[in-house]
Amino acid sequence: MKKIILTGDRPTGKLHLGHFVGSIRNRLKLQNEGNYDEMYIMIADDQALTDNFDNPKKVRDNVMEVALDYLACGIDPSKVTIFIQSEIPALTELTFYYMNLVTLSRLLRNPTVKSEVKLRGFEESIPSGFLNYPVSQTADITAFKANIIPVGDDQLPMIEQAREIVHSFNRVYGDTLVEPNALLPDKEVCRRLPGIDGKAKMSKSLGNCIYLDDSDEEIKKKVMQMYTDPDHVKVSDPGKIEGNVVFTYLDVFCEDKHFKQYLPEYQNLTDLKEHYQKGGVGDVTIKQFLNNILCEVIKPIRERKRELENNLDYVLDVLKKGVEKANLKANETLKEVKEHIGIDYFTNPNYLEEMKEKYQNPKD
Repeated sequence: MKKIILTGDRPTGKLHLGHFVGSIRNRLKLQNEGNYDEMYIMIADDQALTDNFDNPKKVRDNVMEVALDYLACGIDPSKVTIFIQSEIPALTELTFYYMNLVTLSRLLRNPTVKSEVKLRGFEESIPSGFLNYPVSQTADITAFKANIIPVGDDQLPMIEQAREIVHSFNRVYGDTLVEPNALLPDKEVCRRLPGIDGKAKMSKSLGNCIYLDDSDEEIKKKVMQMYTDPDHVKVSDPGKIEGNVVFTYLDVFCEDKHFKQYLPEYQNLTDLKEHYQKGGVGDVTIKQFLNNILCEVIKPIRERKRELENNLDYVLDVLKKGVEKANLKANETLKEVKEHIGIDYFTNPNYLEEMKEKYQNPKD
């Protein structure tokens, strides 16, 4: 079986460090290892419209923003197909067919949907399009026969529901669809990077993000606001590592080489943690250390993005070519799906013969 990867993001704003460690860094690793047959990255504007239907300009503008971030991070369009969801009509049609295979109650039980509904305050006024998010995502996955889906922990219920829909389709109509499997980041801490305020998730809506194009000044300001150990008042006080956002970020981004460059009095992160826990290391010291590391990570991304902003013709051409390739793949799957359901009236040469047999040679 081919190894086909599908992943993507909703264009509701600029991408941030949570996206970078939760998915983009993993995508770059997969892309550069080349151990796959096809790889697709989708800008999910249709899904973004389910809860931004009254502000389509926000979605429209951020399609380009996300594309810029992808390319600035190093996503290579010669190895990866980047496309816009709304430009692939087959996805909408597949979603419609799959809606018959899942119940309303099952959609409402999906933990990810429940969490997002609560976050957005929909309560009893849930847009039906938003509620069908898992069905739409299943269409995206199956259209490209993707069996490797890089996600964070919060998306696992969506992959499980996609697998259920695939099972239902194959049981009712015959083996057609490929079953997807989630691929999680190697480090558990990367699966959901907390916000700078210590909240469980970095989120645009919570305003606790460090963006991939933040300036050095913005990064420093945000790092200095980070939640640490509220009981670590004096430098001499013993400090806690657990729940300390600065150390969470250091676990993700810090390498031994950074100590030689920015904090030579320590050999590695283990040494720094031990000293902090005993007392004798101030929060300003660890924040300055983290700031230097994050500036080093973000600077080349930011600079590359500035270059791309002056070459938007190239970016749009990448998207256009990606859409052309994605349409070919999705249309092939749609054709197979319609054949198995039996609604291929004009492409199935047997349909006319079947109807002739029925009407011209009726059985007693």
